Amino acid sequence: MSVQDEQGNSHRLAKDIGSLYYSDLLPLAGDSEPETREFLNRMTEILMDFLHKTFDRSSKILDFHHPEQLLEIIDLSLPNQPKNIDQLLADCRDTLTYQVKTGHPRFFNQLSNGVDVISMAGEWLTATANTNMFTYEISPVFILMEHMTLKKMREIIGYKGGDSILAPGGTVSNLYAVLAARYRKYPRVKSEGLQSLPGPLVMFTSEHSHFSMMSAAAASGLGTDNCISVPCNEKGQMIPAELERLVLKSISDGKIPFMVTATAGTTVFGAFDPINPIADICDKHHLWLHIDAAWGGGLLMSEKFRYKFEGIQRADSVTWNPHKMMNVLLQCSTVHFKQNQSLLYHCNRMCADYLFQQDKHYDVTYDTGDKVIQCGRHNDIFKFWLLWRAKGTEGFAKQMERFVQLTQYLVEGLLKRPERFQLIVAEPECTNVCFWYVPTRFRTMAPGPERDRLLGQITPILKGRMMSTGTLMVGYQPQGKLPNFFRCIISNQAVTEEDVDFLVDEMDRLGHDL
Repeated sequence: MSVQDEQGNSHRLAKDIGSLYYSDLLPLAGDSEPETREFLNRMTEILMDFLHKTFDRSSKILDFHHPEQLLEIIDLSLPNQPKNIDQLLADCRDTLTYQVKTGHPRFFNQLSNGVDVISMAGEWLTATANTNMFTYEISPVFILMEHMTLKKMREIIGYKGGDSILAPGGTVSNLYAVLAARYRKYPRVKSEGLQSLPGPLVMFTSEHSHFSMMSAAAASGLGTDNCISVPCNEKGQMIPAELERLVLKSISDGKIPFMVTATAGTTVFGAFDPINPIADICDKHHLWLHIDAAWGGGLLMSEKFRYKFEGIQRADSVTWNPHKMMNVLLQCSTVHFKQNQSLLYHCNRMCADYLFQQDKHYDVTYDTGDKVIQCGRHNDIFKFWLLWRAKGTEGFAKQMERFVQLTQYLVEGLLKRPERFQLIVAEPECTNVCFWYVPTRFRTMAPGPERDRLLGQITPILKGRMMSTGTLMVGYQPQGKLPNFFRCIISNQAVTEEDVDFLVDEMDRLGHDL
C-alpha cells in the first residue's frame, strides 16, 4: 500500500515491523526504507519516554537490583538465531528501565551528570555519520570543527598558538601530557626506551589529585613510585613549599624531576592548587607544568571565576573535560599544549604512511592520526560544537555562575542544620560540597575523631538506603585520614533550589534512625 505526498510522489507504507528481522531493514533489504524509518521512530519514542522520566521528579532515579537479581530479570544471553524487531525494542526498553537516570534533578552522584538535549541530538548525528577522526579525508567538517573549537579553548586558557587534541577521557588526556613532557626533555626515549634515560625520572602531583597521574606513571614505564605525592593544606590545595622540598630531595637522591601537575578542581574537595607559586618552582627547576583542569576547567567560561586559574597561561599543558561541568554528553575530554603542533607530532608519530599518506592533494596538517597514540578516534566534537553554538560563551558563563549559586545555597542549608550535617570544607572552591550526615543518636556526641569514624561507618549504609528507595543519589568516599563522607556535586542544569531542599530533607528522612 502507498500514499502520495504534497508533491504527488508515491511512498510505500511500512509493513508491521514487529515480526520483521534485522535482515528486513536497511542496508540488507534494499526496498525497506519505510520499515527502517518506522523502526527508528519507535526507538525515538523509547528514548523520549526515558527522557521524560529523567526530568520527572516523581520518577525514581533508579530501580535498584543486586547483580544476581538483575541477571534473572533481564535476558542478556547472545542467541544463535536472530530475534525479531519486537524483541529488540523490548530489549531497549528493559535496558533503560534498569538504567540509572544520571540526568535526574536529584542525581548528585558524579562529576558528569545531567542530560543536555542539544548535545544529545549532536551525539545522535555523530552516530549516524559514523566516521573516524584521524584524517580530513574522511571527516572534513568534523576535523575543521575540532580545529576551530580547540583553538578557541586555547585562547580562553591564554595560549597564543599551541596545539590540542580530543582524547577518550581525562586519564588519557593526562597521559598525553606526561608523554609530551618526557619527550621534550628526552626525545630519544621514543625510539630507545627507558634505558636511554640518564637516570630515573620523577613527576610530582598533589596528594588529592586524580589517580590518572599515578596511572600515567605506570603506563609510561616510569613506575608509580616515581609519581610523588605532594602534601596539601586543609582545603586540599598543594603546598608549594612542600613541592620544592620534594623536588630538591629527589635531586639529592639522584633522581631527575621533569614534571609537576597542579590540579584546578580536585575530584573530592574541588580544590584549586595555587598555579603561580607552582609555576615559579617549575621555572626555577626547568620542569614541565601541567594543569589538570578536567573538572574545574568549565569555570574558565566565566570571567567571575578566572581568578581561580591565575597563571594558567604559564602551564605547558592543560586538561579540560567539557563532559563535566559544561554538560557535554560523555565523553568529551581535551588536552591543550602551549607548544606548537610539532611536539605532539614528533612525540607520537609512527610514520604509518599506509594510513596517513603525506602526499595527499590537500593540506595534511589538518590530519590528526599522526599526532595521537590512537588509530581509531571517536567523533567527540560535534555534540560540543553544537552545544556551544546553542548556548554561546555567555550561556556557558551563566551556567557556571548558576552552579556556584546553587552550591552556596546548599552550603547555607547545611550550616542552618549543624546538628544534622557537619561540613568538611566550609567554603568550597568548586561545586563539590563535602559533609557528614549526623543521625539522631550521634547529635549529642562531641565532635572529634571517634565521632568521625562512626559517621564514616554509617555513610555507606545511608547511601544504600538512597539507592534502595531510588529517590536520591549522592556519592561518598574517604580522603586521606578522613573516613567516608558524602560529596554532593552540583553540575546538572535541571537542579533547582527545590531539589537542594529535597536532598537535605531526604537524607534526614532516610538516615535519622541509623
